[in-house]
Amino acid sequence: MTAVREYPTEMPQALASPRAWMLVAATMFAVAWGGNEFTPLLGMYRADHGFSPVTVDLFLFAYVVGIVPALLLGGPLSDRLGRRPILLPAPFLTVAGSALLALGADSAAMLIVGRVLCGVALGLGMAVGGSWVKELSTPPWDPAAADGAGARRAAMSLTGGFGLGAGVAGVLAQWAPLPSVLSYAVHSAIAVAAAVALWRAPETRAAQPVSERVPLARDLEIPSAAHKRFLFVIVPLAPWVFGTAAAAYAVLPSLMSRNTGGLPLAFSALMCMVGLGAGFAIQALGRKIDTPRNARAVVVSLVVVVAGMGVAVIAASALTVPLALAAAVVLGCGYGMAMVSGLQEIQRIAGPDDLAGLTAVFYSLTYLGFGTPVVMAYLSETFPAVTYPRMFVFGAVAAVGCLALALTKWRAHLPNSEAASDHIDGSVFSPSHESHSRRSDSSV
Repeated sequence: MTAVREYPTEMPQALASPRAWMLVAATMFAVAWGGNEFTPLLGMYRADHGFSPVTVDLFLFAYVVGIVPALLLGGPLSDRLGRRPILLPAPFLTVAGSALLALGADSAAMLIVGRVLCGVALGLGMAVGGSWVKELSTPPWDPAAADGAGARRAAMSLTGGFGLGAGVAGVLAQWAPLPSVLSYAVHSAIAVAAAVALWRAPETRAAQPVSERVPLARDLEIPSAAHKRFLFVIVPLAPWVFGTAAAAYAVLPSLMSRNTGGLPLAFSALMCMVGLGAGFAIQALGRKIDTPRNARAVVVSLVVVVAGMGVAVIAASALTVPLALAAAVVLGCGYGMAMVSGLQEIQRIAGPDDLAGLTAVFYSLTYLGFGTPVVMAYLSETFPAVTYPRMFVFGAVAAVGCLALALTKWRAHLPNSEAASDHIDGSVFSPSHESHSRRSDSSV
């Protein structure tokens, strides 16, 4: 890792306000809305536009193709060039994505490209927006902000966007006219307003002089990704984060589409909000369970994941609304516990120079879980004997295997005591927390 100087920026007095972070948070809210508004509409694309379950679930996964490179590249580029020039395209990218989704309801290619663009925007919002909000939540921008304010504000912005995006899209598609267009138009209006706000946000990191920049490849080096604690404890945990979330608000709603009293899209939106709400609410418990002395929080997370898979087996067999909602709650708790316990381990594993980079790698691995719906749909269509309840049983067995590995590595490869003494403030959705400003004084 190569140390990088912090290049101070001039702080315009007109914008040196404790509320300046809101100008950036608006974009984070808008791109999160765009990332999740598609989820409750999966049933609409199956029923009204003739796409197979496998294809529809592939649309859901497509935005991961945009998220991962944006997460890994956004932070280093914003350290080099400044926050604004890297994040400013995000609201326009998410508008472009929504436009393609609205215009291409019957085109698989347009839907995939639209989803990828929304993913790029979300990745930039998480990687760059989180750091920018963190910086605007510290002196001199906001001298009165409490410790951890930046992460909480970023989490609030993303969580609000994820939840409201899914909820509003489902309601509009269920009861409003133009179901394949209107929700995207609403999102586009929100994103344009966010772009206007973002333009007024004060820059917190000026571009580095060209003569002092190190090669970008060196900025992308993440030595702690080879840490044995990361490989044997975090890597097996990470895909369960969004694997459980996808089961809660993509797989189960599709199975329930004929058992929702004629309201499949509204029910899908409800499942999204229930799963996300449970995941967000349980993170406080996750912080209390965590300890630097062993893998207790990871183990508890995987226990909840196993329980979630078990309830999903029952819900997928019975196909009743109460059981589906119960499964969404337990799976959502598994998602939230896995996310927060993973982030807590990440902060202890990473060195001071690659915390942001390792967090980006962790998030990239978590989003692989969004591939589970398309895999399950393919197996169900190709092999009729491979039913969803049986696949959830397999998921429970796989989670038990990961749990056994975590127990085996209970105290193995613990980071040094200094790294272990730190705790994150517990943001579930934000890839940025108080010590996670991508190289605010060092290089990833």
